[in-house]
Amino acid sequence: ITADTIDITPAAERMLADIGHPFADGEKVYDTTFENVQAGLRTDYLFRLAGHHGGFVIGTGDLSELALGWCTYGVGDQMSHYVVNSGVPKTLIQYLMRWMIETGQFDSALHAVLEDVLDTEISPELVPAGEDGAIQSTEDHIGPYALHDFFLHHIARYGQSPSHVAFLAWHAWRDASEGRWPQGFPEDAKRAYDLPTIRKWLAVFCRRFFGFSQFKRSAMPNGPKVSMGGALSPRGDWRAPSDAVADVWLAELETHVPDTRG
Repeated sequence: ITADTIDITPAAERMLADIGHPFADGEKVYDTTFENVQAGLRTDYLFRLAGHHGGFVIGTGDLSELALGWCTYGVGDQMSHYVVNSGVPKTLIQYLMRWMIETGQFDSALHAVLEDVLDTEISPELVPAGEDGAIQSTEDHIGPYALHDFFLHHIARYGQSPSHVAFLAWHAWRDASEGRWPQGFPEDAKRAYDLPTIRKWLAVFCRRFFGFSQFKRSAMPNGPKVSMGGALSPRGDWRAPSDAVADVWLAELETHVPDTRG
């Protein structure tokens, strides 16, 4: 394969100016519009390049992002010609990368690249780094993927209620020293989550999965079913109306899982 870089800065600045975004006047406004102008242009260029070269766009989105709607709709990372990772949750991708390193599937140079990716904060990289050099963090905003992938598996695969999922999650995650971790999982990445934290992020999951993101999945491109956890394609395992609400799921969580903070 070959690689090339196209600077989308001039196109992004022109679009922000054309739509009257305050960033074009020098204001440090990094809102959703600012982010989506860039995400949309990246994908737009890819589609035009695909047409220009007679190729097709392989999607970068994975099962975890589709579950939470963490993608830019339409001309953005929600769209591609084929979304190859749509059936693979993010934690499984990380596991496979560690497995490739542990078992020496490739040479040391590629292993170093994989290790660098694993050590990098999960980020859409759509706003400037902070003064401390920290980049935009996805998990700070929507919660840990370790929990979200756990929620997704038990809700989408088994149809379990939020309170039952919270019960299972508490037993699975309350003590990092208990149970088995995947081979090669770094010690400093092992996390424990108490019930209030699980409850908080499970509510976020229910709101995003049931009440927000289905419209993105209803228009998603083709992709494979990979794991036993299933897929979220409307042409396969998961079918839901795009105008659904999360009220019944949130009410069940509120009623049966106590908020023990305080």
